[in-house]
Amino acid sequence: MSTPNTTRVAFMGTPDFALPSLKALLDAGYNVVACYCQPPKPMGRGHQVHEMPVHVYAKSKGIPVFTPKSLKLEEEQKQFSSLNLDLAVVVAYGLILPKDILNAPKHGCVNVHGSLLPRWRGAAPIHRALLAGDEKTGISIMQMDEGLDTGSVILMEELPIVESMTAQDLHDQMALLGGKALVEALPEYLSGSITPQPQPDEGATYATKLSKEEGLLVWSEPASTLLRKIKALNPWPGVWFEHLGHRIKVIDAVIDSQSGTPGTVLDGQLTIACAVHSLRPTRVQKAGKAPIATEEFLRGHELPKGTQL
Repeated sequence: MSTPNTTRVAFMGTPDFALPSLKALLDAGYNVVACYCQPPKPMGRGHQVHEMPVHVYAKSKGIPVFTPKSLKLEEEQKQFSSLNLDLAVVVAYGLILPKDILNAPKHGCVNVHGSLLPRWRGAAPIHRALLAGDEKTGISIMQMDEGLDTGSVILMEELPIVESMTAQDLHDQMALLGGKALVEALPEYLSGSITPQPQPDEGATYATKLSKEEGLLVWSEPASTLLRKIKALNPWPGVWFEHLGHRIKVIDAVIDSQSGTPGTVLDGQLTIACAVHSLRPTRVQKAGKAPIATEEFLRGHELPKGTQL
């Protein structure tokens, strides 16, 4: 039976979310012989090319890093196969794994996914759970197949969703839970003492990728729905409304019991009527400016009672 320090692992991940899983593997003594990441890309205002977070960390640990644009090419698949892997661990990698890649490691490919499968398969499970008002979410350690997050589940760990959580808060907690669940699941999985359980078809939902357009606040929706949107789309793509051609980002808000015609400013505190109840932004941000308290914002940007947004 393989022990952690003799188990040859390739880690396939790209963003910050994947880092705790890579660190957990290394801390547990697994022999991570290679990392696969998305290629470096231009970022920030200067559009300077930056390596992705997993790439930077893996290099600091002396782990060889591969950044193919696709794994469909025969030479990439031969390179992967030549690693003679026992296992590949995939966490928010961002590339589709062809069948030959999935089958190359002795024990296949294991994925750390940010939902309680089969709920929220797909690209944005953390955000979709918040938008839907789910009371809990969690991590699924899954044996990968050719479907989209459809493989058999090795282990699941639940995490309650607290009302005050933003997407960033939940992301950070889920990332840590993912690393913990991964190293908890692997010994039994690799030894064959646990049988991965097929996912039920019932309850399957798909977490579509986020778009910037989703950030627009639509006042004909209930205030509770809009507050969930503010939490779920923080920090990206952000949530906003427009006034006199200015886009005003809402960083945080509270629900108020006042009511009125949706989109109407109800008082001097920028309480805005929604379909049900009203929403009062507490922190806002103008384009190119830092976030500020709404009280400070209103000193320089008039939005009097009765304004229709």
